[in-house]
Amino acid sequence: MQAPDGTTLARGAGRRMLPAMAKGREEHEARVAALNAFGKDLARRAKSKCELCERAGEKLGIFEVPPVPRDPDPGRCLLLCAACTDQAGDPRRFQTGGQWRFLTGQAWSGNPMVQVMAVRLLRRLAGTEDWAREALGDLFLEEEVEALVTEGE
Repeated sequence: MQAPDGTTLARGAGRRMLPAMAKGREEHEARVAALNAFGKDLARRAKSKCELCERAGEKLGIFEVPPVPRDPDPGRCLLLCAACTDQAGDPRRFQTGGQWRFLTGQAWSGNPMVQVMAVRLLRRLAGTEDWAREALGDLFLEEEVEALVTEGE
């Protein structure tokens, strides 16, 4: 049943339920707030540098490594600069080239999520860049890390 203001009344309960769009917005805002709560810990871990390209002095944002879990998890988050976020987050915007050579070092990172993103991006590059194919050929991944790499592809 609908109330005059457009909200839905719960049947028999006499209380109002939020429209679906408002509920989605609230869930999104709650997720953003939870992610932002991780900010200081992530900045400390990253030493206030992008966790992929290691540039300092850049504005950094929280990037959730896909597939994104239902509940925010700091272990699945990276602190990235805008350039890395744009490229890592959207394969259609990804631009190949030598500017990604830093990934060869990051593929050996002690942080599993850095390793996961570095390997995923190297695999994107392997079709056009010899150095990326070579880096992947020299790489050894633990089974858990390999599973994380393939789950998001």
